[in-house]
Amino acid sequence: APEFRPSDVMRHVDYLTRPELGGRLTGTPGEKRATAYVAAYLESLGFVPAGQDGTFFHDFEFPAGSSLGPANGLTITTSSPGGNSATIDAELTESWTPLSFSQTGDIESGEVVFAGYGLQVPGDEENDEYDSYVHLNVADSWVLVLRDLPQNISAEQRQRMARYGDPRRKATIARDLGARGIIFVAGLNSQVKRDVIRFDANASQAQVSLAAISIDNEVASKLVRAGGHDLKELQTQLDDGEMAMGIPMSGITVKASIEINRRTGKGRNVVARLPADSTADVTDKIQFPVAMVGAHIDHLGRGGGSNSLARSDEENQVHVGADDNASGVAAMLEIAQYLVDQRNSGRLKMKRDLMVAAWSGEELGLFGSQAYVGDFKKLYPDAPIQEPSDDDIAIAHAHGMTPDAASLGDAVAVYLNLDMVGRLREKLVVQGIGSSPGFEGEVQRRNVPVGVALQLDRTSTRLPTDASAFVARKVPILSGFTGAHEDYHTPRDTPDKLNYDGNADIANLFGLLTRGFLMSDEVPEFKLDEGQSTEEVPRARLTAYLGTIPDYAAGEVKGLKLSGVASGGPAETAGVRGGDVIVKLASQKIEDIYDYTYAIEALKIGEAVEIIVNREGKDVTLSITPGSRD
Repeated sequence: APEFRPSDVMRHVDYLTRPELGGRLTGTPGEKRATAYVAAYLESLGFVPAGQDGTFFHDFEFPAGSSLGPANGLTITTSSPGGNSATIDAELTESWTPLSFSQTGDIESGEVVFAGYGLQVPGDEENDEYDSYVHLNVADSWVLVLRDLPQNISAEQRQRMARYGDPRRKATIARDLGARGIIFVAGLNSQVKRDVIRFDANASQAQVSLAAISIDNEVASKLVRAGGHDLKELQTQLDDGEMAMGIPMSGITVKASIEINRRTGKGRNVVARLPADSTADVTDKIQFPVAMVGAHIDHLGRGGGSNSLARSDEENQVHVGADDNASGVAAMLEIAQYLVDQRNSGRLKMKRDLMVAAWSGEELGLFGSQAYVGDFKKLYPDAPIQEPSDDDIAIAHAHGMTPDAASLGDAVAVYLNLDMVGRLREKLVVQGIGSSPGFEGEVQRRNVPVGVALQLDRTSTRLPTDASAFVARKVPILSGFTGAHEDYHTPRDTPDKLNYDGNADIANLFGLLTRGFLMSDEVPEFKLDEGQSTEEVPRARLTAYLGTIPDYAAGEVKGLKLSGVASGGPAETAGVRGGDVIVKLASQKIEDIYDYTYAIEALKIGEAVEIIVNREGKDVTLSITPGSRD
C-alpha cells in the first residue's frame, strides 16, 4: 500500500534477510538476488531504468581481497669483518610476511638501515618536529622501523603522533626517501598480540611502490645483533619520545621475492528513475537537477572479512544484516511507492526527476556509490556537470576520484541516505544538517505530522556511509541513522529485533522531505557550516582497544552513552555496562564521541587507567586496562 505501513517494511526486510541470500556480500549470488528484487519492485511501481545500457543496474569493479602466492621468499644475510657470511632463517607467515599493500616481484638485495619508529610528525607552535630520518640516507636500502609509537610518551604526545603511526603512512615516507623496502618489527617493549603484522586477505588498498614486510622479534633481534646492536636497547632509547639518530646496520643485507595475488570482483548497484512527467519513459531526457534517495543493500556474507564483530562461537554464520541495512532499503522502497502514488494521483507536481539507488560495496569501502559518482558523466552525458575548479580537483584527489566527477551540484539537487534505521529507541539521528543552511528548519517542518524524536547533527558531513560520495561533490545531504548496538556486524542483527513502527515513521519523514525537494522551485544551497570540510583528514590509528559500543542515538547527553560492550573485552572486564555514560577517561573529560576518540589515542596498551561512568545518575569509578587492536 502507498501508506507507510510497518507490515510492508517487515515484508521487504523478511526477503532481504532470508538465509538463501547468504548475507548479501558484494559480488555473490546473494547480492544478485537482492538487487534483482529491488529492481523488479521498482519496475513494478513504474520506475524506469537509470543504469547502464538501458538496465536498472550499474556494475562496478572492487578489490576482492588478496592472497600470498608460492613465490614469497626472504633472505637475510650477515657478513663478519673476516668475510664469513651466514643467513637468518625466517618462515613465511610464522616469522615474516609481506603486508597487503607491498610491491610485488623480486626485490634486489640492499643494506639495512634502522630508522627508529619511522615517523615524520610536523611541528607546531608548541611542539618540535619529530623526524626519524634526520641526517639518515636510506636510498636503495631496506629501512627497519618499529611499529606504532614510542611506548612511554605522554598522553598528549601520543594524541599528537597517533595519526602518523599507520604502517602505510610509514611506508609512503620511506618510499619517498628512496628506500627499496621497509621492514616492520614490534620490538620487545611492545604489547601487541602478534609480533608479525597479519597479512590482511581482505585488504582493498592499492600497493605502495616499495617492498613492505613484517618480521617477528626473534628474527629482528638476530638481525640487529649481527649489526652490533641490541634491539631492546635501541627501542628503550626511543621510547621516551626523544629523537635519536638512525643507524646503518653494516654487514646486513636483505632481499625478497614477494607474490601477492590481488583479486578483483564485480558488484552492482540498482539505479531507477521516476520521471516528473507520468507519461514519460526511459527514452525521455532526465530533468536535472534530480533529487536522489539511496540505501546500501550489501552486508557481510558469512563475516569472513575483518569488518565482522562475531564472537568465536558465531564464526562462519550468515550475517543477515536486518538493521544494517535491510531496514534502510525497506524504507527507501516505501518512499518510492509513496511518491509514485502521489505523482500518479496528481497530488505531487514534480519539478524534477527522482532517482532511487540501492548501493552495493558499502561494507567493503563505499565502492558502489563512489563508482557511481565517478561514472556519472558516462551514465548521463547530458548532465550539467561543472568544469572542475582547482578546489574541486583537490577534493577529488583527496577522495581518490577523477577530477571530472568533483562537482555534481547542478545535476543532483539533494541526496537523502538511509543507513541503519531499524532500531529507533529514543531519537532518530539526522546527519548532514550542516551541508545546507535551510536543512534544520526543513527537517523540523516535515516532521510535524510524523512526530519522530530527532537529534539533528550539524557536525557530521564526512560520514562512513554512501552520503560521503555526494557531499564530496558539493551535493547537500541528509542521512538517517538510529544508532549502533551490540548486534552490529554480527549474526545477531536479525529481523525480530527491529522496531517496525519506528522504521515506517522514518520512511514517512524522509518521504515527506523528498516530496518537498521534488516540488520546490528552488534547490537546497550547498554550504557547509564553518569548520566543516568535504576533504578527508588523516584518521587516527587507534591501537588501544576497549570494546565499547557507543549509542549514537543517545540525544543530548554530556558524555558518551554506551549501547553495549563487547563480550570479553576490556570494558566488560572492568565492569562497564550498556547504558553507562562515560564522563572521564584517563583524566580526559568526555563530552562527546570526539572527546572519547581523542582520549583513546592517548592510551597505552596494557596500562590500566581510570574510567568514570555515570550510571543511573551516580558516578562510578572503575579501572580499565586497554587491550591491543592488533
